[in-house]
Amino acid sequence: MRAIIQRVKNAQVSVNGGIIGRIGKGLLVYLGVGKGDDETDAVFIADKIVNLRIFADSNEKMNLSVKDTALRLLRQSSGQVGSGQAGQILVISNFTLFGDCRKGRRPGFDLAAQPETAEKLYEKVVELVKAEGLEVQTGVFAAYMDVTASNDGPINFLLDSKRQF
Repeated sequence: MRAIIQRVKNAQVSVNGGIIGRIGKGLLVYLGVGKGDDETDAVFIADKIVNLRIFADSNEKMNLSVKDTALRLLRQSSGQVGSGQAGQILVISNFTLFGDCRKGRRPGFDLAAQPETAEKLYEKVVELVKAEGLEVQTGVFAAYMDVTASNDGPINFLLDSKRQF
């Protein structure tokens, strides 16, 4: 399983001209599922999404996770994490993360999981992240989506559950 994690000020996803997911400060996650991936990979990726310390603390050092920012907001506000201010996650399915561009000029997608398997594992990651108490928005699996974001930094990280990078 692979993911691109972007720290964003805000992000949204539209399908057929209608906005279906929108977040404030948090993470935009593009998630791809590869052949041979299973629930172990989903657990690894979900844990990294929730706990990767890529938000600045009071000393401007990357020392807080998206979960930490949500908890900080919860303590500072009336208790509503979903206020659109911090700690939100938008997860977008993206099979092209398994596109192989090493040969020729057209990517090959032999390493991507079949759609039925990929959708189940994509949904598993979303379920695991939601179980951590975070607000999670999603796109539509296998749909053509228009994703817009205002990057914060920009701060971007690549994850691979097989630890290839």
